[in-house]
Amino acid sequence: MYYRMIRNDMARSKVVTLTTMLFITAAAMLVSLAAILIIHLTGAIDTLMTQAKTTDFLQMHSGTLNEERLEAFAEENTAVEAYQLAEFLNVDNSQILFNGRPLQGNVQDNGLTVQNETFDYLLDLDGKRIDPLDGEVYVPISYRKESIEAGDTALICGKEFVVAGFLRDSQMNSLLASSKRFLISPNDYEELKPFGTIEYLIEFRLKNKEALSYFEAAYAQAGLEANGPTLTYPLFVTLNAVSDGLMIAVILLISVLTVAIAFLCIRLTLLAKIEDDYREIGVMKAIGLRLSDMKKIYLLNYAAMAAMGSGLGCVLSLVFQDHLIENIRQTLGESQYGYAAPMLGAVGVLLVFLAVTAYVNGVLNRFRKISPSEAIRFGNPQAKVKGLKGFRLSRNRRGNINVLLGVKDVLSRMGLYTTMLAIFILAVFIMLVPRNLYHTIASPAFTSYMGIGQCSIRMDLQKSGYGSEGGLGEQAEAIAKTMESDDEIDRYVVLTTKVFEMVTDTGNKERLKIELGDHSVFPVNYAQGEGPKKDNELALSVLNADELGKRTGDSLTVIIDGKEKHFTVCGIYSDITNGGKTAKAVFSDSSAEEIWCVICASLKDERNAVRKVSEYRALFTDVKVTGVDEFVSETFGATIAAVEKASVVAVGVAILVTGLVTLLFMQMLVAKDRYSIAVMKATGFHNSDIRHQYLTRAVLVLAAGVLLGIFLANTLGETLAGSVISSFGAASFRFIVDPIFSYLFCPLVLFGTVVLAASAGTARAGSIRISDHIKE
Repeated sequence: MYYRMIRNDMARSKVVTLTTMLFITAAAMLVSLAAILIIHLTGAIDTLMTQAKTTDFLQMHSGTLNEERLEAFAEENTAVEAYQLAEFLNVDNSQILFNGRPLQGNVQDNGLTVQNETFDYLLDLDGKRIDPLDGEVYVPISYRKESIEAGDTALICGKEFVVAGFLRDSQMNSLLASSKRFLISPNDYEELKPFGTIEYLIEFRLKNKEALSYFEAAYAQAGLEANGPTLTYPLFVTLNAVSDGLMIAVILLISVLTVAIAFLCIRLTLLAKIEDDYREIGVMKAIGLRLSDMKKIYLLNYAAMAAMGSGLGCVLSLVFQDHLIENIRQTLGESQYGYAAPMLGAVGVLLVFLAVTAYVNGVLNRFRKISPSEAIRFGNPQAKVKGLKGFRLSRNRRGNINVLLGVKDVLSRMGLYTTMLAIFILAVFIMLVPRNLYHTIASPAFTSYMGIGQCSIRMDLQKSGYGSEGGLGEQAEAIAKTMESDDEIDRYVVLTTKVFEMVTDTGNKERLKIELGDHSVFPVNYAQGEGPKKDNELALSVLNADELGKRTGDSLTVIIDGKEKHFTVCGIYSDITNGGKTAKAVFSDSSAEEIWCVICASLKDERNAVRKVSEYRALFTDVKVTGVDEFVSETFGATIAAVEKASVVAVGVAILVTGLVTLLFMQMLVAKDRYSIAVMKATGFHNSDIRHQYLTRAVLVLAAGVLLGIFLANTLGETLAGSVISSFGAASFRFIVDPIFSYLFCPLVLFGTVVLAASAGTARAGSIRISDHIKE
C-alpha cells in the first residue's frame, strides 16, 4: 500500500520529486567527496612520511660546522632516537638542463643530494627507497608537470645524466618548500661537488614527537649550528597538505551550504504539499487518525526520495573521486587508509539521509497545529496577509502596473518568499566565496599575507654563495648601487637577516632570527599591530609569538653586542618562509652574523618586469632573482589550480540551485494563486501580464538575495576562508575581490537563470481557466 502511495505521489508531482532528489543527490555527493578526499589526503601524507621516515627536527646550515659537537649533542640528549648529517649541493639553475632547456627561470633552490642512510629517504612512485646508479638522476615529482619524462637527457654542471624516474620527498615535495632535491649516486655527487655550494641538513628523529618543543629549546641553548631555516615535522605536514587541503575545505563548505539549500527546498515543497492536502489532513484528524500514522505517509515519501538521492550521490562521488584525488596520488602517493575512504563516504551519505528524514519529521510536527474544523471548512490555511498602507496602486499611476503588482505581492507576503530569498543568498555565497578565495591566492598581493612584501623583483642572497666573511654585505651593496642608478626602478629595500640571542620569560637564552631594514617600503599584512618603526620595536611571526606567548605590547629582551636590549612587540605577522620563525626590526647592527639577505624592488612600469628580471639575472649570476608573478605561479601554482577547480564546481552548483529553485517555486506559486490568476484574467489581464508579475517577484527576490549574498560573502565568507587559510600559516587574511566577477558576472548570470526559470515555471498560468476557479 505504501509503495503504491509513494509511486503515485511521485508521478503526480514529477518536478517537485526531481528537484528535491537533485538537491539531496548534490548534497550527498559533495559530503561523500569531502570525506573521501580527507581520508586520501591525510592517509597519503601519513603513508609518505612513515615510509620516508621524515625528520622531526631539521636545521639547515650554510658555512662551516663542528660535526663532533653535533654528534656529542645527539648522544647526550635523551629525546633523540636518530641523528644524521646530510648534504645538499646548491647548483645554479642555469647549470641544470633537461632536453636542452635550463631551469634558469625557476624560483626553486635546486640542488643535488645522495640517498640518506638512516631516515629522510627519497622514495620512488611505488613508495620504495631509491638507490640510483652512476649516470642516473631522479627528479622531484613537482617537475613532472614541466614535460620532463623518464628516459630524458639531463645535463647538470656539464655532466650528462639519464632521468631514471621521479622521486617523492616528504620534506620538500610541496611547491611552498623553496628547495628541491635531485637524487644522484654518491660517485656522481663527489664528481660534481666542486660545481656547487654545500648546505648542510642537520636532522634528528625523536623518540616522542611531543618532546619537539623541549628539543628545539635544547638545541638553541647548546649554541649549535643554525645558519639557516629551522623546520619541524608539523610544518612538513602543513606544507604537504596545503594545496589539496584548500580544495577540500572549499568542497566541504559547498557541501554544507548545499545541505542547507536541500533543507530549505524540502521545507518549501513539503509546506506546499501540506497546503494542498490541508482538507484531507483535517478529515484524517477529525476521524481520529493518529499523528504518527499521518506523518508516516509523508515521511515515507520523502524518505524514499532521500534514499534514492543519497544513493545516487554516493555513486556519483565514486565516479568523480578519481579526478579529484589525481593530484594527491601523483604528489603524495597512495593512502594506506584508501580502503576506508568509500566507507567514510558512505557514512557521510548516511548522515545526509538521516538529517533529511529528521528534518522532514520536524516540519511535519505542524500537523499538531492544524484545526480539523478550519481545515474542513476552508480547505487551506487562513494566513493573514498584511496590508501595505503606504503602497497603493492609485498613488503609483506612472509605473508599470504589472511591476507594481509584483512588488506589492512580495511586500505583502514576505513570509512566503523568505525561503526563496534564503536559497538565493546561499547560492550567491556558494558562487562568490570560492571565487574570491581563488582570486586572492592568485593575486601577487597574496604574498603579503605569507610574510613576503608585494614587489616586482625579489633577489635572495645566501651566505653559502660567497667565500668570505662580508661577501654577503658587499654583494647586497653592489646590487643596491645598481638599483639606485637604474631609472626603471621605482623603489627598493635591502633586508638583512641576522641571528641574535633572546632571553625568554623563564630566563633561558634562545636564538632569534631578525630581519633588519625598512619594512615600510614593502610591508606585509599584520594579524595584530603594525610593522616596526622605532629602534625599540620588534614584530614577531605568528609561530614565534605563539611559542613565546607574546602579544602586541609585550616586552622581549634581545642580546645585542653582549648587552641586553628591551623591545616592545609592535606587531604579529604570518610567515611561511624560512621555517616561519622570524622577527622584523629597524635598528642598525654590525655585531651579529648575517645569514641571508633579501632585496626587493618595484618598477615604474610593471610591464617591464620580465625583461628586468632577466637583466638582473645576467648581472648577478650568483643571486637568485625572481619576478613576483613567477614566484606566485610556481610557489602557489598547485594551490591556485586546486582552488580554481573547486570554484568552477561552485559556480555550476550555484547556477543549478538558482534555476531549479526558481522553477520549482514559480510552479508552486502559480498553483497556489490559481484563484487570484483567474480573477485577474476575468478583469482583463493577459497571460503575458501575469507572467510579468511573477517575473517581477522572482527578480525582486533575487536582487535582495544578490545584495545580501555579496555582503555575507565579503564578510562571513572572508572570516570562514580566513579560518581555513590560518590553519596553513596565514593568520591575517582579507579577500582581494574580483569586482568584475562579483559585481557584474554573478548578478547577470543569476538574473538570466532566474528569468529563464521563471518563464518556464509560469508557463502553466496561461492554461488556468476562469470557469474552473472563479466559482471557488
